[in-house]
Amino acid sequence: MQDAASPDIAAPGNLPEFTVTEISGAVKRTIESSFERVRVRGEVSRPTRAGSGHVYLSLKDEQAVLEAVCWRGTAQRLSVQPEEGMEVIATGKLTTYPGRSKYQMVIEQLELAGEGALLKLLEDRRRRLAAEGLFDAERKRPIPFLPKVIGVVTSPTGAVIRDILHRLTDRFPVHVIVWPVLVQGEGAKEQIARAIQGFNALPASGGKVARPDLLIVARGGGSLEDLWAFNEEIVVRAAAASDIPLISAVGHETDTTLIDFASDRRAPTPTAAAEMAVPVRADLVARIAEDTARLAHAMARRLTDGSNHLTGLARGLGDPAARIEQAQQRLDYAAQTGDSSLRRTLERLSDRVARRLPTPSEMLARTEGRLTALLRGLRIEPIVQRMDQGGRDMDRLARAADSAIDRVIKLETDRLKGLERVLEANSFERVLDRGFVLVRDADGAPVTAAADTSDGQPVSLRFRDGERAAMIGSASAGSGGSRPKPRPATPPPTQESLF
Repeated sequence: MQDAASPDIAAPGNLPEFTVTEISGAVKRTIESSFERVRVRGEVSRPTRAGSGHVYLSLKDEQAVLEAVCWRGTAQRLSVQPEEGMEVIATGKLTTYPGRSKYQMVIEQLELAGEGALLKLLEDRRRRLAAEGLFDAERKRPIPFLPKVIGVVTSPTGAVIRDILHRLTDRFPVHVIVWPVLVQGEGAKEQIARAIQGFNALPASGGKVARPDLLIVARGGGSLEDLWAFNEEIVVRAAAASDIPLISAVGHETDTTLIDFASDRRAPTPTAAAEMAVPVRADLVARIAEDTARLAHAMARRLTDGSNHLTGLARGLGDPAARIEQAQQRLDYAAQTGDSSLRRTLERLSDRVARRLPTPSEMLARTEGRLTALLRGLRIEPIVQRMDQGGRDMDRLARAADSAIDRVIKLETDRLKGLERVLEANSFERVLDRGFVLVRDADGAPVTAAADTSDGQPVSLRFRDGERAAMIGSASAGSGGSRPKPRPATPPPTQESLF
């Protein structure tokens, strides 16, 4: 076998040389020309929206993974936003990214792969929103009995709005405000969500447009794809956050969308939503007339019963004139008794006024006597005894405090000395006493490995008893240096003769 560097090996020949950029460009042109327009079916994995607005994701199946990117402008127009685990069909082109030496797909259109994928996505989204509590029964509000203003979110054309208005007119004409929106296709979910939020943002009173007392979100029947806008998360969250009670009337009776779970009441059809919104005016008029007649009959019966009761009470009162005379007689007796009581009170007051008032000197003498008696009851001896006892207690506590402080100081001093002995035992100077040397570079930093030095580098050597300057170098680097002479080999011991 010949050496790899032998001149007998042939030269590479006439193969052309490429730069990395040229190779990357050639690969890019080859892939883009061969896969200019492709449709790829796969499962979405790791969808990420960057700060620039671009969406990065992976399409995978059982055996392979394809990286993909959707630029910001295209991502905003996608009818289906990519989510983890979603099975989709992506339309676009293949290209390369030379900075990472990889190929990727640029997505221009994204659609769900069949009704099964739609149903799976719908169920996953329903479970996730239900776990957040958006469908809880405690969140649902009662529908007002007779709303004055009803807001309708639907398409301005078609049979839905006509059916709602016709049914409201037949039952109970009320003021209706229609917020026109798209009910399917691109931009439908944003318009529906903004309509619900816009009705809720109207002022409760004093605004140019009356704030509705009830909202109806309606659409006619259709396929699962046609009704998909009402399954979008932005629409469901707007319905759940609505402060105005909301009735959802999307599709036919067998159609169910996620907004039905978030609304306060679900109607099987738009016409049924109108019937839920208002009662029948003719029924209310008949009921009011019936209630009015019953009220008048009850009032008449109540008046008759009151008159009969009053007549019975009047018969039990007796002769009014006699009762008045008896009351007058009691009043006369009370007046006589009051006159005699007043005279006795005046006589007692006159006697008190006639008595001689004490002079100031007499009042002062009586006050002085009371003060003298109080002073005789006051003694200072108990106070002095308490002060002496407090002084003795203070001295005893001071002595105890001094003793405790001395004990603490002694304990901490002993602990500090122990730490000092441990520090001294672990000092690097004790290591130097055992024959080791500390090597420092010119900056004074310790040198711990030979790989950190170079020939000619000045160093300092710290011994147990001082420092010496030295220079790093190999045995042959120093000019005029001499190697240490090798010790002569000791001859092996010879076996002596026993004779």
